Amino acid sequence: MSLLQRNPEIKSKIDDLWNKFWAGGISNPLTAIEQITYLLFMKILDENDLKEVANAEFTGDAYTSRFTGKFLPPAERPRPDFNKRITELDKDEQIVYEEKLREATEIQGIEKEKLRWSFFKMLPADEVIAHIQRYVFPFLKDLNGSGTPFTHHMATAMFTIPKASLVTEAIKNIEGIFEEMEKDAREHGQDFQDIQGDVYEYLLSEIASAGKNGQFRTPRHIIKLLVELVDPQLGQLVADPACGTGGFLLGAYQYVVTKLDENWRDKEPDEDGFIRSRRSASFTEKTKDILQRSFFGFDIDQSMVRMGLMNLMMHGIEEPQIEYMDTLSKKYVETGQYHIVLANPPFTGKIDKADMSEELTLKTTKSELLFIDRIYQMLRPGGTAGIIIPQGVLFSTSKAFQEARKLMIEDSELKAVISAPSGVFKPYAGVSTALLIFTKGGTTENVWFYDMRDDGYSLDDKRNKLEGYGDLQDIITQYRAKDPEAENDRKGKFFFVPKEEIVKEGYDLSFSRYKTEVYEEIEYEKPKVILEKLLGVSGIESKISDGLKSLKKLMH
Repeated sequence: MSLLQRNPEIKSKIDDLWNKFWAGGISNPLTAIEQITYLLFMKILDENDLKEVANAEFTGDAYTSRFTGKFLPPAERPRPDFNKRITELDKDEQIVYEEKLREATEIQGIEKEKLRWSFFKMLPADEVIAHIQRYVFPFLKDLNGSGTPFTHHMATAMFTIPKASLVTEAIKNIEGIFEEMEKDAREHGQDFQDIQGDVYEYLLSEIASAGKNGQFRTPRHIIKLLVELVDPQLGQLVADPACGTGGFLLGAYQYVVTKLDENWRDKEPDEDGFIRSRRSASFTEKTKDILQRSFFGFDIDQSMVRMGLMNLMMHGIEEPQIEYMDTLSKKYVETGQYHIVLANPPFTGKIDKADMSEELTLKTTKSELLFIDRIYQMLRPGGTAGIIIPQGVLFSTSKAFQEARKLMIEDSELKAVISAPSGVFKPYAGVSTALLIFTKGGTTENVWFYDMRDDGYSLDDKRNKLEGYGDLQDIITQYRAKDPEAENDRKGKFFFVPKEEIVKEGYDLSFSRYKTEVYEEIEYEKPKVILEKLLGVSGIESKISDGLKSLKKLMH
């Protein structure tokens, strides 16, 4: 059972938070979730830092709190004396300016301890919004220092909650949500960060408007399934060319962290049958550094980039690497960089031919096909992709679609085609999808097909959790145990198809094309016998009986 089904109080508080934003004049879901994310980030930043301080005091390890020292907002910092921008200063001028900034900060700056959520939540309503706007939000934007993706993309971010009353109500509501989360964690022995992830996932699920651009939030259990099948390892570079809020990057990070936890097998599986650990605190500095440098995301929506950055930071990736970038455009020039690419790229839309990257080989402007090409280009030789596509890509007979499939079969090893039921992306869309796994530069000999009929959730708009795991864990078990030499029964849910057969079928990759249909032979009684039985049934009205008798005479 999921957290929100188990604890309706949390769901109620989240819904209440949405209603408050709506009533407060913020009706755009994307704007609302971005503003709520800022507040959540402030809360979690404080919580995590206080835990680190307490852990350091207990273990004796060195730890410098993010809230040590003073902070002077950028708008109040002194300007250089050299009639130059800060970025234009030479080394000596930079030293002079930094000393001037230190002096100004010491005299005019605010103690960073006053930027904690636990401090400003106690302020009077008429002071809290001014305090956040002047000090807390600029501190948040400048959190990782200049030159980092986070600071770069937060530069244009704005705290736009218009009313002090809405801010104080939101703070109280978030406090209530966290109290329920902590209570639930104690009572059910669940990792607090898991619960935190559930809550944020539910918040993100409200961005239904994103579907207008063909962007749909990938359900977390589908992310876990695809990550499990692709099996990323420590040290491999993982990328998502259309990352949204960072779900696949986070899923890959948590999978790698789990495999590094020696005790991960002792944990209880979640409601979908997956085991995930969050225990990264005990890792060596070298391991932590490798993890921090392993995950890369790109998206064309600035708001999504910011939320993706904060999402990863809230889950332990201190300096996430997500860039504002159209990976189909000429501006994106990275090729052959990544060991793993995981993606649920936009299913609809066309791009401007004039802006299309010249590296892309498919002659089309359809984004769902161009992303297959882009993902192939991003992979290193021997690198593996796990992607979600609309099922139309599997069987469309137009040349561009055939060429996209050919790219994965002839220039790669296409390992698996997993058809998913049409309700997986509800309530956003009823489109049928498929999961594809291919390795660049490999040789396709046989392709493994699986027909997922049940993902463990109802396939209506409510998507309620059903009992059991559906087909999720069976897919993993059968994929790992697959053997082309074993008996290959095409009457079931999974089987192999040789490449030669697929080529003959125009590179068609639809499950139904290769499945052997089983027809049950039914013997029907002769009409005369059926009529005799009907005539013998008591209670038939005389008119019907007479009519049947007349019909019988005609049959002699």
